[in-house]
Amino acid sequence: MGIPLRSLLVASLVLSSVALSVAAAKTIDPYKVLGVDKKASQRDIQKAFHKLSLKYHPDKNKGKGAQEKFEEINNAYEILSDEEKRKNYDLYGDEKGNPGFSGGNFGNREGYTYFTGGGGPKTSYFTSGDGWQTMGGQGNTKSFSFSFGGNPGASGGNPFGGASGGNPFGGGFDLGDVFSNLFGGGSMGGSQHGGSAGSARTNTRTSGQHSGAVKIQDVTSQIFSKEISDQGITWLLLFYTPQSKDQFVLESFMQDVVHSLDGALRAGKVNCDNEKALCKKAGVSLGKSARLFVYSYATAEKGSLHEYFGEHDAKSLKTFCQEHLPRFSKRVDIGQFRFPPNVLPNLPQVLLLSSKKDTPAMWRAISGMFRNRLIFYDAEVHDVSHPLLKSLGVKNLPAVIGRAVNGEEHLLKDGISVKDLRSGIRELKTLLESFEKKNKKLASDQANKKPSSQREENKVPLLTASNFEEICGERTSVCIIGVFGSIKAKGQFEAVLSEISKKTLIRGQNYNSGSALSYSLLDKNKQTAFLSSFDKSGFKSSDKLLIAYKPRRGRFAVYNDEVTLEEAERFVGSVLNGDVQLSPTKQKPVLR
Repeated sequence: MGIPLRSLLVASLVLSSVALSVAAAKTIDPYKVLGVDKKASQRDIQKAFHKLSLKYHPDKNKGKGAQEKFEEINNAYEILSDEEKRKNYDLYGDEKGNPGFSGGNFGNREGYTYFTGGGGPKTSYFTSGDGWQTMGGQGNTKSFSFSFGGNPGASGGNPFGGASGGNPFGGGFDLGDVFSNLFGGGSMGGSQHGGSAGSARTNTRTSGQHSGAVKIQDVTSQIFSKEISDQGITWLLLFYTPQSKDQFVLESFMQDVVHSLDGALRAGKVNCDNEKALCKKAGVSLGKSARLFVYSYATAEKGSLHEYFGEHDAKSLKTFCQEHLPRFSKRVDIGQFRFPPNVLPNLPQVLLLSSKKDTPAMWRAISGMFRNRLIFYDAEVHDVSHPLLKSLGVKNLPAVIGRAVNGEEHLLKDGISVKDLRSGIRELKTLLESFEKKNKKLASDQANKKPSSQREENKVPLLTASNFEEICGERTSVCIIGVFGSIKAKGQFEAVLSEISKKTLIRGQNYNSGSALSYSLLDKNKQTAFLSSFDKSGFKSSDKLLIAYKPRRGRFAVYNDEVTLEEAERFVGSVLNGDVQLSPTKQKPVLR
């Protein structure tokens, strides 16, 4: 098929300008920049890079030309640390590493008109519809694409999951990734439900050349407590002292990683000379080297530190950070999925439909922020013919469906298209906050419609100093206490214990109604001393647990696995029937 005349005219004009710019750009041999042989191993390349980065880092070296040298080092490492780029350089670069346009060719592929540079490292210039885009290039060279229409979503990266080449959430690490389609698949155009039209523009930053340097925040104990601890956001944290020899190199890698995952990941650094208490509390001790951690929710509802032991390069560190993004969304099969009708606690539910084979990273990040407020699901979908989608009016993918607390299911938005990771998370946050607000009003309306006697009957009391003797005093044979550390856990216990209290769970007649058996809730964040009476740790690592306490005997049993109605029933029944071994309390529990 011939090349459209308009494409050739525009391509010719622009390429003339590009050719002059690229021909003038000075590309230095990356091997010479790092001082390594062409047969050097990746380990040798990394060692050379670390040494030179530390020497010329702008924060440490204020000498003339240090900034330019540092950028050369980063560009050289970007080429040689990537096997594909290194191979292309070795095959097509001359001994000085200078690219050229000799032997260039025009072509047409998948709706794009392109120009392939010859001589030096291969560089392709695609043209097709709404803006120049970086497509590759070596060292200081750049390549661009220009489109005249159509959807270039098939090319470029997709930071909303997947592991395709050039994808900032995938296997590679090219900071010139194209943010073309953050969810993947489907039509990305507008819809009657609010989808926005237009494809995303290119991110043209290259390694070592930040369009806006990412600030690595100085973290104090107060900042850690207010902004990091259990806030649902993943943090990359550097623990160091001014004597740490590799601090600046690690900060450089951190900036690249946080820049590419901006919105899903934040960065901070802790000076352990100034913040001794924080470092001690975190269990971090330092020798001569700084240490990197991710504060993650990948394995639990509460955040925890996970140390990075991998290679000191941005690609490996980024992969590690991606793996530690929150995992609160359950992957489901859309062919068999129906929203569970009786989820405990009674929270709104949301389902993401996208073409991604795995849970998209953006959805994982947002699930951490709303982990105690919404229940998350996601499914892989490639068309909108499924009965559930058709019944809700889903016309374009990706889409978000919500199930309200009153059981009604709604299409929250379809045909979602966002510019980049940060703006995408911001848009999703606004969408979910609006849905959450509507559900709070629904829940309030439902509660007000219930007769007051029914509301009181279903309510499980909160254990306090004033009612402790009445609920868990000597007159009570067994006191079942639901200990919660979050609003979500409290809601679970309130629903579960309310249901259990209506049932008979014992084989014999050892327990009669009245004060022999009681159910209550306890806020662990306010009653650590009380919990220490059972265990010296105060169960600090648990967000929720059930304690069966026998006041007369001063003995107890604990259940700290996932709290479902079935499992809680089994535990309480086993305690009542004497099938669970009880332990003595360390001292008599007292509420203050």
